[in-house]
Amino acid sequence: MKVLVVEDEKKIASFVRKGLEEQGFAVESCARGDDAYTMARSQAFDVIVLDIMLPGRDGLSILRSLREQKNTVPVILLTARAEPNERIEGLNLGADDYLTKPFYIQELIARIHAVTRRASGEPSSVLRAGRLTMNVMTRQVTVGERHIELTPREFNLLEYLMRSPGRVLTRTQILERVWGYAFDPQTNLVDVNIQRLRKKLDPDSKADFIETIRSVGYRFLKSE
Repeated sequence: MKVLVVEDEKKIASFVRKGLEEQGFAVESCARGDDAYTMARSQAFDVIVLDIMLPGRDGLSILRSLREQKNTVPVILLTARAEPNERIEGLNLGADDYLTKPFYIQELIARIHAVTRRASGEPSSVLRAGRLTMNVMTRQVTVGERHIELTPREFNLLEYLMRSPGRVLTRTQILERVWGYAFDPQTNLVDVNIQRLRKKLDPDSKADFIETIRSVGYRFLKSE
């Protein structure tokens, strides 16, 4: 999941970025409102964490412009103020949620999952493919009765594949979505992590959930 964090207070921005990256999110950050608006218009993000008080354009102005342009990216507002009017204005402008500073990083992560789940139309946080089950909220993965231990990045890679069953995903798409990287033709990052994921899901090689599409990328197989 790719997240844009817009926060001008360095300590808060660092705290948020570290917490999200530890959970496997691909994070871009900036401190100025004008830069944030440019990034939000030119790049695809799954969610924007947007401080209201910023140098340059303020958060509400950015939100208003995005919604006027029919940009429906989920937005979570951050505010240091306790007054309800600012929060009400933000929600009326199209914000999906808000948090008042200070906050716990786990609460922000839970809210990110909630707003992106609503935006995607997913009625459930549980994904299934045959004997494979993934709970996005608890971050638990099982194959039958066997619990699978995944790193945050492996978890996000598997989630991305499971949400697109039968669709061929190129290495470029996977790199950009899961790692937030531009394509590097010299990297084998995707291939190495796919191999590790396969071994964890199916150590006996009896059934492969992920199909290799030669010279293109990978496809998660639809369950029968």
